[in-house]
Amino acid sequence: MGISIVQEPDPVLRSIAKPVSQEEFDTGTLKKILDDMARALRSTSDGIGIAAPQIGVSKRIFLASEEALALDRELENADERFEKKSKGEQSTWKYHVYINPEILKISTKKQEGAEGCLSIMGTYGKVARADKIKVRAYDEHGKMFETGATKLFARLLQHEIDHLNGVLFIDKAKDLHTITAEDNE
Repeated sequence: MGISIVQEPDPVLRSIAKPVSQEEFDTGTLKKILDDMARALRSTSDGIGIAAPQIGVSKRIFLASEEALALDRELENADERFEKKSKGEQSTWKYHVYINPEILKISTKKQEGAEGCLSIMGTYGKVARADKIKVRAYDEHGKMFETGATKLFARLLQHEIDHLNGVLFIDKAKDLHTITAEDNE
């Protein structure tokens, strides 16, 4: 059975997620949350990240797919890659775990780009996000790490951190539009 992704207007999406405590690292409870998040994300055809509130868990955790890094490396083929992933096809990408993430640095230069969200299916818009970001977080074992990101991966990190703060992309987007099933026919 798949894990359902919480949809707007569920209040968990608008709440500030609670930090993961040191005692929660390396526990069965945390492993189950991460497994549930990975299963939910794998069940989508176009998701590249998911935050714990999107599965109804108010914790400061998100997963970022290495697919975003691959798309950054192959930017000129990005549209083609998205088209090749058929509906219902399960993703095999590995996910990077970010627990209690903090933004250390963020560039003032912004890039506008298209975004959507698994919790607001079918709605897309343009969001201006920082071009570069540096984040500190913990992995599932409680080991701290820092990572820098640019392009799509930087956008993904900012989108997911927003989720942990109760902010949805529609709060920042312009040119919002909804694609219905009929539009895809």
